[in-house]
Amino acid sequence: MNDPQEFGVGLLGREFSRTSELSWAGTPLTWAASIIVVLAAIGLGLLAWRRSGYSPAVAGLEILRTCVVAFVAVLLNQPEWVQSYQPSQKPTIAVLFDRSPSMLTKDVPVQADLGQNADRWISRAEAIQPLIDAEVWKRLNDSLNVVIEPITGVESEGTPTTEAAGRPEAATDSGREIVGTDLGAPLLRVAERTDALLGVVLISDGDWNLGRPPVEAASRLQARGIPIFTVPVGSPTRLPDLELAEFELPTFAPFGKPLLVPFSIESWLPRDVMTTVTMTVTDTAADAETSRDDGVASINGEESVSTQITLKGLGRTSDTLVWEPTRTGDYQISIEVPVEPDEAVSENNRRIGQITIREEQLRVLVVESTPRWEYRYLRNALSRDPGVQLSCLLFHPELDRRGGGTLDYIQSFPDSVESLAEFDVVILGDVGLDDGQLTAADCGLIKGLVERQAAGLVLIPGWQGRQLSLLQSELADLFPVRLDESQPRGFGSPTPGQLRLTESGRRSLLTRLDDDREENLRVWDELPGFQWYAPVLRAKPGAEVLAVHRELSNGSGSLPLLATQPFGVGKVLFLGTDGAWRWREGVEDKYHYRFWGQVVRWMAYQRNMARGESMRMYHTPDQPQLQRTVSLYAHVMDEAGEPLQGGEVLARIVAPSGKAESLRMIAEGDRWGVYHGRLEPAEPGRHDVTLICRQTSATLEMSLFVRGDASEVPGKPARPEVLEELALVSGGVSLAPDQIEQIIDTFAAMPSPPPTVRRVAIWSHPITAVVILCALGLFWVGRKSLGLL
Repeated sequence: MNDPQEFGVGLLGREFSRTSELSWAGTPLTWAASIIVVLAAIGLGLLAWRRSGYSPAVAGLEILRTCVVAFVAVLLNQPEWVQSYQPSQKPTIAVLFDRSPSMLTKDVPVQADLGQNADRWISRAEAIQPLIDAEVWKRLNDSLNVVIEPITGVESEGTPTTEAAGRPEAATDSGREIVGTDLGAPLLRVAERTDALLGVVLISDGDWNLGRPPVEAASRLQARGIPIFTVPVGSPTRLPDLELAEFELPTFAPFGKPLLVPFSIESWLPRDVMTTVTMTVTDTAADAETSRDDGVASINGEESVSTQITLKGLGRTSDTLVWEPTRTGDYQISIEVPVEPDEAVSENNRRIGQITIREEQLRVLVVESTPRWEYRYLRNALSRDPGVQLSCLLFHPELDRRGGGTLDYIQSFPDSVESLAEFDVVILGDVGLDDGQLTAADCGLIKGLVERQAAGLVLIPGWQGRQLSLLQSELADLFPVRLDESQPRGFGSPTPGQLRLTESGRRSLLTRLDDDREENLRVWDELPGFQWYAPVLRAKPGAEVLAVHRELSNGSGSLPLLATQPFGVGKVLFLGTDGAWRWREGVEDKYHYRFWGQVVRWMAYQRNMARGESMRMYHTPDQPQLQRTVSLYAHVMDEAGEPLQGGEVLARIVAPSGKAESLRMIAEGDRWGVYHGRLEPAEPGRHDVTLICRQTSATLEMSLFVRGDASEVPGKPARPEVLEELALVSGGVSLAPDQIEQIIDTFAAMPSPPPTVRRVAIWSHPITAVVILCALGLFWVGRKSLGLL
């Protein structure tokens, strides 16, 4: 049976028409059985009534039982109440077109006009204008609603833009920089707010750099039966261009030390280019003219450093600029390469970053047994470094007591979290688990310092093989390499061995002994060799090998003798030879001191981003990116100088626009006083972070510079493969712009979406069971009241 048609409004405000009917799933057999059961119940009821002398009370009970039996018999045919909801308006298709800055790229060829001898090039935004004209889609207006709207861009403050359709300049006219394109979110939004959506047409170059991968949105639309038809536009081949691809700048750097700024330039020009790369350093607090005597230009707080390089055609060229700060403070650093005449894009020839120059005082602990030559020269290198405060612990077997004749010796290994937490880097020489040396508890403290408080650990084994005993402690997981425990004393040779940098070692700032890359390779090739090396088998997964033995190898490849690996939030470095002191031959401390200075600063970099009397704070990654997760870590001590347990720690972040937010830091265990929080910056530029501890009332300030590298610029190649994947996953098709008629024909032939059906299974509904139980209970009570069994 059917109810008359009803009209209403759904939960999302959508108008619909509703029809209702009662449906049955019974068969002739079940209906026959139902009738027989009901007739039998009626017969038994009449028989019981006659035996009772035609008692009215018994008649009522038998009628009740017969009704219950009849109700159950009907349920055998599985009755269901079916409601069908059909949208009263026409189905809709959504035509989304891209209006991001990448669509301004002029790489779409146009056939030459009459009288011309060459083709011309237009932008992607111009090329799609005929596709978003309402006249193109009017053939569908009789049966479908066609909605044409631009894809939302994301501005520098994280606010979706609402560009006007049909205006290529709309991507930049809002007064704020559009930093990227999110292709996935618009697909989901249009599916949520559009009634009876039949399909989506996406016209784009496929370039996206924000949000979740768009293929996830395609999967969700496919589950709802909504296909995506994509129209790729633009050339997948790069236009002639020079792009400043990489610009590595730390958050802070020490005063008085040269700052190395590596950069890489991608050339998409079919020829070599000789050019001058200029780095400009601006003191953000300076307003007076200064002068320099070292050849570096300086006017009104600005300094410039230049280098002339040759860029390889259709290749990548890397180099380094060097700047030595003369005072502390905040600086803006920009690197720029001149625009070539045949470049198609000039916006990507310049990069800008922020850096803080400050005084530093790193705490380094060196632990050794017999004072071998490596230890003696290492100690000299660090004790003479003005930015390092050195402490040495010498487990000399021939000394009655530990320590030495200078103030930088300590008498025992720090035995508590708070005393060891003062050190930024721990260097372990030829020491191990032994009487009078390290204990298992000491190893546990070192592991916690690296894992929890972002400290660094340097391992320099020796010929006595004591470090192999550390493999039986908690430090075993920190070794970046596998050691051969059957050869604890390692290997010596009268013929000096040589180190060879790996590809990672050539790029690393850790192994930079000369500012010029080519000269640096020559220096490493000519370094004095070593006559002992550790029993290394291979590097562990996840370790980065910087240098290997030049001649020797095994089944796993060349022997890794200089390797690093992250552990927790800290870093570990392994040097498998004790011959670095020989690098002083003929050049004194030039290379030896520079290497160890770079090592301790590299390892202590993170935990010294911001440091106060009772708190320190740092973030990962070192160079935060726009719309990417940044992890904030805080180490907090209580008023007694011990790690704060169960404290309430907040971080207040103020964005460049002045927008402020508070982040509650979560404690990571109790022993080390570590607190952790995450944020996702929505604006590029300087973010001021203030750390607040309610228990101690202590505060700590830090500047976090977010790079706006996600900003879209014209010139990048189109990504048709992204659009092809969206169409494939959602069940649609990817077609060229001149095949738009095929998409229109497909939609014209598609049936209307099926109505939404709601079924209520009466035969298995909980209310049905309650009604039967109540009726049976009433029947049972009635029989008892009449004295019937």
